[in-house]
Amino acid sequence: MTVQATPATSATKVPPPTAPRARRGITLRPGAWLVWGVLAVFFLGVFGVVGSVVLDSFGQTWFSGWAPHGYTTSWYGKAWSEFNLGQVMTVTIEVSVLVVAISLLVGVPAAYALARRDFPGKRVVSTIFVLPILVPPIAYGIPLATVLYKVHLAGSLTGVVLANLVPSIPFVIFTMTPFIEQLDPRLEAAARMCGASTRSVFLRVLGPLLLPGMLAAGILVLVRTFGMFELTFLTSGPDSQTLIVALFSAVFSAGIRSPQSIDAMAVVYTASMAVLLLVALRFVNPTQLVARSSN
Repeated sequence: MTVQATPATSATKVPPPTAPRARRGITLRPGAWLVWGVLAVFFLGVFGVVGSVVLDSFGQTWFSGWAPHGYTTSWYGKAWSEFNLGQVMTVTIEVSVLVVAISLLVGVPAAYALARRDFPGKRVVSTIFVLPILVPPIAYGIPLATVLYKVHLAGSLTGVVLANLVPSIPFVIFTMTPFIEQLDPRLEAAARMCGASTRSVFLRVLGPLLLPGMLAAGILVLVRTFGMFELTFLTSGPDSQTLIVALFSAVFSAGIRSPQSIDAMAVVYTASMAVLLLVALRFVNPTQLVARSSN
């Protein structure tokens, strides 16, 4: 019996090595070059203005050239004593902390009522709460200051806090309502079935869950209050000025003041706002906040 040999299978063909791809150069359209050029000019102007103020706050004399003739930190000490920055910073911190605390105490329960309850005129109430955020503060700041002056509250720390509460409480409500709507109402129902009171439900069940949202709202209100100029300027007095109002008064009030000390005061304000913004961006994502608000 003969066995026929099977033909050998053909070897697997290996594809020839491909030639390396040529690197593509970065090509931009003329419109893209225009956009990048405008952005470069914008940031160059911003950094140029800020840099000149910082350099002038440390410069001894600067009449010509690209840099001061010498550097010193004495202008910060003069600004601290000349503009009474210790008292101004104390007032700024007091106003900001009081506004944040009162806004959270009032705004969080109001946001809970809007998120969980249906009542006649709910849409109208929600629109009224949004108006102080959308309308420029100067539009309602003048009549608000007139009312506070009539009741003898303007010019004091109380009047400044009340004026800043007008946009801050709606901002807390506008921020916290989406956070509360995301929580399952069955958690509250289960807690009530176990015998928890309304206070216990709010403090022990909802409180820990709402803490991230309250932290975000509080930081954002702190930043807004620290930089609020219109309402504070219209309602503050000599002993209730915040840092931004004191800076405005130092620039435009009568008298001769050294520009270096004013620039030092401006650097203190800018640095304080930069720190607050960095802290806010550490805990708050603006994109997520807008997305939650629009749902």
